[in-house]
Amino acid sequence: MSFCSWSGGEVFKDHFEKGIYVCSQCDNELFHSSTKYDHHSPWPAFTSTVHPDSISRCPESATAIKISCSKCGNGLGHEFLGDGPKEGQSRF
Repeated sequence: MSFCSWSGGEVFKDHFEKGIYVCSQCDNELFHSSTKYDHHSPWPAFTSTVHPDSISRCPESATAIKISCSKCGNGLGHEFLGDGPKEGQSRF
């Protein structure tokens, strides 16, 4: 499954098929479908990445970190600290 940046392409919000979501630019493995959940927002939501080094992080605020693919720099959105399905868990 390809994972596109938020600026265009398929978003996969309502897609819950088993597999690995990869970067649309370089096929870097980003998220496993087992960590995807319905956050009731317009974007897909995940609780963790496939590998800790799959993404690069750039802090934007106390609760939001801009994330991108660690291999090619493709913009992936944000990590929201403490906004996951369990208390203290991040949401990607």
